[in-house]
Amino acid sequence: MSENELKALVSLLDDEDKQVSDHVHEKILSLGTEAIPFLEKEWESNLNPSVQTRIEELIHTLQYELVKERLRKWYASPDQDLLTGMWIIGTYQYPEIELEKLRQDLEQIYYEAWLEFRPDLYAYDQIKVINSVIFNKLKFGANTKNFHSPGNSMINVVLETRKGNPITLCVIYLLVAQKLKLPVYGVNLPNLFIITYKDDKHQFYINAFNRGLIFSKQDIENYIHELHMVPQQSFFEPCNSLEIIRRALRNLVMSFEKMGEHAKADEAKMLLIEISEGGDLGV
Repeated sequence: MSENELKALVSLLDDEDKQVSDHVHEKILSLGTEAIPFLEKEWESNLNPSVQTRIEELIHTLQYELVKERLRKWYASPDQDLLTGMWIIGTYQYPEIELEKLRQDLEQIYYEAWLEFRPDLYAYDQIKVINSVIFNKLKFGANTKNFHSPGNSMINVVLETRKGNPITLCVIYLLVAQKLKLPVYGVNLPNLFIITYKDDKHQFYINAFNRGLIFSKQDIENYIHELHMVPQQSFFEPCNSLEIIRRALRNLVMSFEKMGEHAKADEAKMLLIEISEGGDLGV
């Protein structure tokens, strides 16, 4: 479709005949994400507030469909790369962010850690080096002032502000640590996402939300007891990338609900459904 034809369609978005405007709306949506750059240009030049609103709705719908498509492809992929999954979540709010930019940002954090890291250190000391770089030198930390901000679940925002929630801080931490060849993994603890260091000789735990605090299995057992919950194996053992992305999306749903953004919460729930099996939808 030519640019002139698209312009003509956009001009009919506020037609007094609702059937006409709705038909135009569907026609533009059928063009897919390739229409987004043109729509953005039209939004800037159009002086009709009603048309601008309809254009915004179209852009959002097209971008949301793109997020769903990417998430379905990620779910079907054999490796389910963790950073790619977090990037897809970020594009829900920030469609322009680039996966390569996130990789470069993480590469810089890895480089800072690598400069001080020594493979011959004991496991605890290796973790203390990473803690020192991430939390002291680079000033990453918990966003306790705005804990329910949706930005805490967006890895691009956390890389920029250096403040985040437990799961996003853990993702950044473990991606850096794994690049340093350390056996670290995420753990789905109730109400708090953590990291475990696990090899043939050691298993201990790391709380990235509390500046890399190191603790033991007994500490987790005490924590579960305080929550009046029955201990489950999943509270102590590594989880996979799919489980991490599901949890990140559940956090996002909860954040939007806490902020009163119910339409966005519903959209985030739909994203979760794309990668959920059966009843795995609990926040």
